[in-house]
Amino acid sequence: MDLLQPLLHYSGHFLVPFAFGWLLWRENWQRAGLVILAANLIDLDHLLATPMFDPDRCSIGFHLLHGWEAAIVYVLMLGAPKWWLRALGLGALWHLLIDYGDCLMQAW
Repeated sequence: MDLLQPLLHYSGHFLVPFAFGWLLWRENWQRAGLVILAANLIDLDHLLATPMFDPDRCSIGFHLLHGWEAAIVYVLMLGAPKWWLRALGLGALWHLLIDYGDCLMQAW
């Protein structure tokens, strides 16, 4: 379990965005993957926390861009007319899902 959690976490954050890009925007999958990957910038809200990183803290609901209010904005982005806004919203929601998985694994 000690190796599984970071493996799932980092592959989810850095590899899966390109799979989403390939599945949803095949003609521009690399650009789409980069936009989805850029959604990881929501982790900048960790800079506002003290301590900045706590391996035992669940990000969901604690950090500003990891709360339900932000999730509503990310869902609304899925309906945007620009493909890159939809990709960014998808990436942010995926990021939240990966972080939620971490929260569940912390409980084990």
